[in-house]
Formats: sequence, C-alpha cells, structure tokens
Amino acid sequence: MQELATTGVFGFWHQADAVGRAAAVVLLLMSIATWYLIVTKSWQLWRVRRDGERALEVFWRAQELTQAVERMRAALPASPFCDVAAEGAAARAHHDRHVHGSLAESLDRSEFVTRALRRAVQRASAGLDSGLAVLASVGATAPFVGLFGTVWGIYHALVGIGFTGQATIDKVAGPVGEALIMTAFGIAVAVPAVLAYNFLLRAHRRVAQELDGFAHDLHAYLTTGVRLDSGSHAAGASAPSGNERRRA
Repeated sequence: MQELATTGVFGFWHQADAVGRAAAVVLLLMSIATWYLIVTKSWQLWRVRRDGERALEVFWRAQELTQAVERMRAALPASPFCDVAAEGAAARAHHDRHVHGSLAESLDRSEFVTRALRRAVQRASAGLDSGLAVLASVGATAPFVGLFGTVWGIYHALVGIGFTGQATIDKVAGPVGEALIMTAFGIAVAVPAVLAYNFLLRAHRRVAQELDGFAHDLHAYLTTGVRLDSGSHAAGASAPSGNERRRA
C-alpha cells in the first residue's frame, strides 16, 4: 500500500495541488456523464425503434382515424409516432371545425396539416437529439482538459525537483510520468464520447427519416383519404379501407 500511495494514479493525486485535482475531477464528471448518456440514449433509441414498427402497424390496421390514435395512445403512449399521429389528427379536426373562419382564409387543409406535422416531427427529433451536444463537447474538450492537467503536473514536478537540486533521471521520470496520466485520462474519456456521438447521431437520423416517412404518408391520408404506397411501414400493415376514405 505504501508504494501505491506514492506511485501512479495515487502518486499523482497525492502530489497534485487544487488545480490538478480539479482537472481530474472534471474528467471524472465528464466520464460519468458520457456513460450515463450512452446507456440512456441507447435504451431510448432501442425502445423507439422497437415501438415504431408496432405503432405503425397499430395505426394502419385501425378502421378509422380516431380509433387509430386511441389505440396508439393506449399501446405506445411514449412513442414519437403516436405524438405525430395525434398532432396530425388534431390539426385536421381543428381546421374542419373552423372551415369558415380565418384559418381557412389563410391556409388550406393541406398546408395547415403540414405545419402541424412538421412541428410534431421537429419536437420528436429534438427529444432524440438531446444529450448529443454533451457527448460532442466531451469528445472535443476532454483531451485538452487532460493535457492541461499534464502540463500543470509537470510544471509542479519540475518546480519540486528544482528546489531539491537533484535533476537525475530517477527524480524526473516518476513525477513527470505521473503527470502524463492526465493525458491518458483525457483520451480515455474522449474516445467513448466520440464513438457514441457518431453512432447515436447516425441512428437518430434513421429514426428521424422514419418519422418523416410516416408524417408524409399521414399527410396524404389526412388530406386525400388515401395512404401512399411507400412501403416504409411495418410488414403486414394494411392500407386504409374504403370506409376510411369516405370518412376523410
């Protein structure tokens, strides 16, 4: 234990001043935040992609629009696909109720529904992208925080060696090597953050594309009563029936 207290990480922590320890604590907090986001965002992404296929199937198998939204809310209340469907249905109903008012004079049904669906998709995308900025910031700054800790540690090590008047290799190598640990810490924190950011960004873009596709087909159905044959929905999902077209 005596050797561990004077060498390696323990030696650096023992010899570091408040600034060096603060840099180490910042890196530790960055690492905790990174792994927390990796776990939570990966779980969120998996759940959204799993629920997305089911949500589309539930929606397109319903007999009419109100029933479809109610079934989606009951089965998958947290799914962004449910929010998009509810927003689109509410927008069409609101426009139809005010067909003789100022809304109809300024916007037709298609444009009004388009704006509502766009807002819903943007909110869903913003929820999926939350936390990615933190990962990007950690990946960009962690190596420099580690480098700062290294420079500060080497400075104090050299000052201490200067006071003793002994600049032999055995006196220099230990303190300088311990200070370099901070650079390794910075890299160890940055690499997972960068990899997670790239993976999650790509996965979130795929989900956003699926949301856009659903919003596009939903817009066509809300404005014309006919679902587009896009092939982007869950396998086995049936197109709206003739009753649905008459209700639109």
